[in-house]
Amino acid sequence: MITYLVQIQIKPEFSQEFINATAKNVNASRKEPGIIRFDLLQPADEQERFYLLEEYETSEAVTAHKQTAHYFEWRETVEKMMAIPRKGSMLKNIIE
Repeated sequence: MITYLVQIQIKPEFSQEFINATAKNVNASRKEPGIIRFDLLQPADEQERFYLLEEYETSEAVTAHKQTAHYFEWRETVEKMMAIPRKGSMLKNIIE
């Protein structure tokens, strides 16, 4: 399993627009083969910060996801909304 945590900070005026665009991407991504989990999370006390938690079965599933039309559309749509560039980190499970 491959897990990514993507940290996103948006400009305050784009909060709902970002959620709407990302919901579309999340819903389409969850239908892809090889995706175990694809969630949008937000700290309760930080309205401009979001996290994408993505779990894939294989590296091929990661590659396939990044070639989908909905991923490209999301990336282009939300780019102007970002306060700083998004940062993705691959995580490893310490205790299984």
